[in-house]
Amino acid sequence: MIPPVLPTYARAKVAFERGEGVRVYTAEGEEYLDFGAGVAVTSCGHAHPHLVEALTEQARKIWHTSNLYQMPGQEKLARRLTEATFADTVFFTNSGAEALECAIKMARKYHAANGHPEKFRLITFEGAFHGRTLATIAAGGQAKYLEGFGPKVDGFDQVAFGDIDVVKAAITPETAGILIEPVQGEGGVRPASGEFLRQLRALCDDKGLLLVFDEVQCGIGRTGKLFAHEWAGITPDIMAIAKGIGGGFPLGACLATEAAAQGMTAGTHGSTFGGNPLATAVGNAVLDVVLAPGFLDGVKQRALTLKQKLAQLKDAHPAIIEDIRGSGLMMGIKCKVPNTELQAAAMDEHLLTIGAGDNVVRLLPPLVVTDAEIGEAVNRLDRACRALEAKTR
Repeated sequence: MIPPVLPTYARAKVAFERGEGVRVYTAEGEEYLDFGAGVAVTSCGHAHPHLVEALTEQARKIWHTSNLYQMPGQEKLARRLTEATFADTVFFTNSGAEALECAIKMARKYHAANGHPEKFRLITFEGAFHGRTLATIAAGGQAKYLEGFGPKVDGFDQVAFGDIDVVKAAITPETAGILIEPVQGEGGVRPASGEFLRQLRALCDDKGLLLVFDEVQCGIGRTGKLFAHEWAGITPDIMAIAKGIGGGFPLGACLATEAAAQGMTAGTHGSTFGGNPLATAVGNAVLDVVLAPGFLDGVKQRALTLKQKLAQLKDAHPAIIEDIRGSGLMMGIKCKVPNTELQAAAMDEHLLTIGAGDNVVRLLPPLVVTDAEIGEAVNRLDRACRALEAKTR
C-alpha cells in the first residue's frame, strides 16, 4: 500500500523535532550534528534568533497579497541583492528549480526580443543538476532523472565539464547561452576552475551569448564569498539562487542584468507565491547575517579549518577516502568504499551528511559552524571510518 506521503525519497528512519545552530534533536532528545544543512539550505543554522524574529514579526502583519501589488519587503530584498551583485533586477521564486526555469526562459526571450528567436539552446555540462522540472532535468541531462518522463525537453546540449574546446565546438546558430554551476553539487562537489569560468565569459562576449550561473547550492556565502563566481573575478548575465537565501524558508530568485532581462516584460512570467512577504522577510534577515562585517571572512577561516582537518582524515584512512575536494564550506569526500556506507557510518555517529555523484559524501554545514563543531564532526567521521575499516578486517 502506498504511504500518504508519495515515496519519491528513500528517507532515513529518523525524525527531528527541533534544531539549534548546527545541531538537531529527535523527540527522544537524541542530538545530531547537521553537516548537510538540509542540502545547503539552513545557511544561518537552525532557529537562528534573528530569522525567527523576522518571520514571527511578519507573520503577525500579512502573509500574502500576490504579485499584483507592490510589496515593500520584496522590493527591499531585490534592492539589496542588486546592490551586492552584478544584477540590475530580480524575479523571486519559491525554489531553485523555479529560479532556473526563469533563467532559461529569460535567456531565450533575450534573443527573441533582439530578433533571433532561433537562438534558444543552452550549452550545459555533464554531472550538472538544475532541478526536477521537465526543463531542468533536461538541462541536467542525467538519465536517472529523465527516465520514464517522456520525450526530453529540447534545447540543451551537454558537454564535458571544464573543457573550453568542447564548449566552443558545441556552439551553433541556435545557441542562446551557457548554463553552469560554478561548483557542481549533486555532480560530486566539483568546482569549475577560475580559468574555465573566465574562458566561458570571454566566449560568451565574443559570440553574443548569455552566461547563466546556477548558484542555488554554492551561493549565499557557501564558498566564503557571497557568490562562488566572485572568486573568478567575472560576472554572469543571469543567475539563479535559492537554498541559503531563505535560511530554511522556501525562497529563490533569478537575478539579471538590465540587458539580459529586456525581453521579460509584463505578462511574460509570473509566480503566485514568489517573493511573498514571509519569504522575503526571512531573506532580508539572512542577508543581515551574511553581509554583516566580518561574517564572510569567518566563513573563509572556518572553511580552511575544515579543509585541513579533512586532509588529515584522508591521510589517516587511505582505504576509505580517495580525495577531498570542494570550495569553502562546500566540501566533498570522494570515497573508495561506496559513499552510502560512509554516510551510514556517519549517521551511526550522529553526523548528518549528504550523498552526491562520483561516489562523494558532501559536507555542507551551516555557515555559522564553529571551529569546535568542525573538530567534533571530523572526530565523528574518524570513528565512522574506523568502523568501516573494522568490517573489512
